[in-house]
Amino acid sequence: MILPSYNAAMRLAAPALRRMLARRVDKGKEDPARLNERFGIASLPRPEGRLVWFHAASVGETMSVLPVIHALAGRTQVLLTTGTLTSARLAAGRLPGFARHQFVPLDHPVWVARFLEHWRPEAAVFVESEIWPGMLTACDARGIPRLLINARISARSAARWRWLPPLAMRLLGGFRAVHAQSPGDAANLRALGLGNVLEWGNLKFFAPKLPVDAAALAALRREIPGPLWLAASTHPGEEILILQAHEALLEAHPDLVTIIAPRHPERGAQVAALAAAPRRSLREAPQPGKIYVADTLGELGLFFRAAPFAFIGNSLAGFGGHNVIEPALLARPVITGPHNENFVEAAARLRDAGALVEVADALGLAAAARTWLDDPAAAQAAGAASQAAFSVAENLPARLAGLILAAMP
Repeated sequence: MILPSYNAAMRLAAPALRRMLARRVDKGKEDPARLNERFGIASLPRPEGRLVWFHAASVGETMSVLPVIHALAGRTQVLLTTGTLTSARLAAGRLPGFARHQFVPLDHPVWVARFLEHWRPEAAVFVESEIWPGMLTACDARGIPRLLINARISARSAARWRWLPPLAMRLLGGFRAVHAQSPGDAANLRALGLGNVLEWGNLKFFAPKLPVDAAALAALRREIPGPLWLAASTHPGEEILILQAHEALLEAHPDLVTIIAPRHPERGAQVAALAAAPRRSLREAPQPGKIYVADTLGELGLFFRAAPFAFIGNSLAGFGGHNVIEPALLARPVITGPHNENFVEAAARLRDAGALVEVADALGLAAAARTWLDDPAAAQAAGAASQAAFSVAENLPARLAGLILAAMP
């Protein structure tokens, strides 16, 4: 009864959904030239041969699944759907030639049906916590095997699912295989009655190192010859705390450059206004003693390599944290706020390695940064420990690729 009611509600909501997308276009959050993709209208032809459909919500999920897509080279065509402009830009630069990107349709039964009728995937792979009732049941109706990889489900979410056990088994139990990203996630999934849960490790631990343009790195190092540090993936409310920490550090390090890379680059002007800071997107050069706003896309690998350590945002003023593994893979120790709920296992690895410092406010942030600015050798040692925490030999992307291929008819 719940699923038919859901589909009926989505049909009735179609006008409101169209208005919502129009507002997102006005706000620069949708690509007007590709808006039809959100209604299941493809902008690309389906390639010949077998095809696997991956769905990843945004940038983080896209980054984690890219190695799996590459591991499928020569064995199938790939379609990747995402729901944000930043992930679409990332896909445009990182997908291999046998893969293509589309924006995911909203979970309206007609739009999802139109999407599936065009692409006709032999398997559907959902990443982390992308559980859309319309998409999942539409796959089932067409006999499309579906898998959930790097699955993430909190104890709170699992408790909500337990209120509706038939729905949980209909949607979650319908996955041909579920690969959990941590033992805790696996336990939460099994508590819902799932028996096909695999514990092969966290795909984000196996992500490739963020790329860098060597010439751009050399140029940035020439532009910032003095001390610097990085605050990456920041959210509103965090930049003002970073600015306060920066000002507290200037007495000991008057030429200090603090690079702020906001999670959403379109906030660059807003962040720069806090401190009359130069912006990279405007080709403005960093200045000694000032904030430098790195409001560009696809350059985090550059900034992580330029700085000796990094603060990772959505953890101090926000909730859940962001990817602490990316700097660790580049041998950079990490500072965060107290909120790493989305990266509990990764944060624990770094904490155990002595490569993570958790702070509660601007004073704590300044103190943590001062420790590593005053002692570069200590920062380097902590960075080596952070990299070692994720040095594993198991080839998880290849294993998951094999799992997907085995599920295809």
